[in-house]
Amino acid sequence: MTISMSNQTAVTEFILLGFPGLQSNFFLPVSLTMFVAYIVSLIANSTVIILIILREQLHHPMYIIIANLALSDLLFDTITLPKIISKYWFGAGSISFNWCFFQLFCVHSLGSLDSFIIMLMAVDRYVAICKPLRYHSIISNRLVTLLCYIVWLFAVLIGLAITLNAGLIPYCGPNRAKNCFCSNATVIVLSCVDVSLERRKIFIIAMCVHLFPLTVIILSYILIIRVVHLSANNETWQKAFYTCTTHLFVIGLYFIPRLFLYSTNQIPLFLDVDINVFILCLYTFIPHLANPIIFCLRTKEIRNILVQMFKRICLRCEHRS
Repeated sequence: MTISMSNQTAVTEFILLGFPGLQSNFFLPVSLTMFVAYIVSLIANSTVIILIILREQLHHPMYIIIANLALSDLLFDTITLPKIISKYWFGAGSISFNWCFFQLFCVHSLGSLDSFIIMLMAVDRYVAICKPLRYHSIISNRLVTLLCYIVWLFAVLIGLAITLNAGLIPYCGPNRAKNCFCSNATVIVLSCVDVSLERRKIFIIAMCVHLFPLTVIILSYILIIRVVHLSANNETWQKAFYTCTTHLFVIGLYFIPRLFLYSTNQIPLFLDVDINVFILCLYTFIPHLANPIIFCLRTKEIRNILVQMFKRICLRCEHRS
């Protein structure tokens, strides 16, 4: 849908193509997979947030950080997944211009936010393991809450800068976005002017937003593994090493494909569009499913709370029956 404007046409909606090469007989399996992923993410992240808010014994710095990560992932999935699910279920692939740019703003804000929150988590673990006697004097609920407010604000500013960078250029014709949701990389190429400068600006921002937290995260975990290896017995060392490597696997799944796609967008290396979208979905939605399990539900305190709640529910059901 377009509106004529002085020999040009202003785009008023975009068409999300999802996986452009996907055959129609795979629409249902893909939509069901995304639907299940969204429901699992919704339940897992909501459970984490509710438990941390309601249970006073979870009012600790680490859990405050985890609650912010769960909220970020929940918002991201809620803003992006329902639309692409409706495309494959009902053929409703169109998205209005304004909603597309709101989605773009949220995608880049929340994506940046995840990087900073995971960095805070790594720093918290470093202080807890490497400086345990000084942990409570260095890290407090008040400090962590303030830092979370700051990174939310910083992420909003980053998302706003990226959205303005894409929104201030004209769109006068092509409106078929080769992605499952609106992002800068897939929307900006639909402009009817040269966007080389805009793409370089976004690449620089993206590298700063992701490489700095990634550097801090890797350094923190290297120091953690070194300290545990030097000071702990073999059993404790193996447990700590397993925990760190599990965390680093999820972190790597979040950062490495993202940085790879950002880089390939700047060099003459052309990936198949469907592979490009698949990689994007892989590093976007899989960590949102894994984060509640890896960072939260595997912890002893939350497992005990869930077991107690489950037992109470079972007892109530027995009494009623």
